[in-house]
Amino acid sequence: MDTLTRTDYQFPGQTGVYHGKVRDVYSIGKDRLVMIATDRISAFDVVLPKGIPYKGQVLNQIASKFLDATADIVPNWKQASPDPMVTVGVRCEPYKVEMVIRGYITGSAWREYRKGTRTLCGIPLPEGLRENQRFETPLITPTTKANEGHDENISKEEIIAQGLVSREEYEQLEQYTYALFKRGTEMAAEKGLILVDTKYEFGKKNGKIYLIDEIHTPDSSRYFYSEGYEERLEKGEEQKQLSKEFVRKWLMDHGFQGQAGQPVPKMTATYCKSVSERYIELYEKIVGEKFVKADAADLAARIEQNITEYLQQ
Repeated sequence: MDTLTRTDYQFPGQTGVYHGKVRDVYSIGKDRLVMIATDRISAFDVVLPKGIPYKGQVLNQIASKFLDATADIVPNWKQASPDPMVTVGVRCEPYKVEMVIRGYITGSAWREYRKGTRTLCGIPLPEGLRENQRFETPLITPTTKANEGHDENISKEEIIAQGLVSREEYEQLEQYTYALFKRGTEMAAEKGLILVDTKYEFGKKNGKIYLIDEIHTPDSSRYFYSEGYEERLEKGEEQKQLSKEFVRKWLMDHGFQGQAGQPVPKMTATYCKSVSERYIELYEKIVGEKFVKADAADLAARIEQNITEYLQQ
């Protein structure tokens, strides 16, 4: 199956390009960005060697729907989606922190807690928590935004002390984060899902804060199925979940956690197809609509044509 793992376009008015772990972002003039969600997949901050069919379309279309569904809470960068894998929007100056919010203790937070850590980004954690247990109130655990390598946990007070964000603006980002997470939680609950944790990125343009990048996708968020959650928690069983955690678990089972010298396990076509099916399952579950596969016969040409036609309008 055709996948898009790299792009190298020259669009009308293009002034620059940034190749991220998963997205390629083209600057158009001074004020616009074209963001292409590729089929690359990353885990432990490492881009894996094979692309996942339809992953870019899944991510872009979920993010697009949630940006539309939360535009009443905070302005966002999206202007249009001229291709199933593309969003065009307002160019903002990104804040140097990502706002991670956790409703439950799981994933990396649980791995640290199990080792004996009892603070998370300066927030004290109580004794006796169980894996996947719900926090009384969601915790905001920000990270610094790394251009390369690992994002690092940081506390609110460190962010303000280092001048990464002013106190006034950081508290505004906190308010937006709580409100977006509440909306995402309500929308997930309608579909029989629990929004476990997620991250939001914000930027600023002309003194105004915007929500940027993706939102509530399986790459930025973790979902559990509501049905059976309590029973599995009581029995100490793994939760049934829709997120990228299953990829991380597969990698860990094969001896890979992104450490130097660890080889990436072989990703067979069968494995890549199974990951694709999980992404499509999440799309259909969280969006509540059948996923319609776009024509993938020549992804690169289709995307170039759709973006170019949009920019020339």
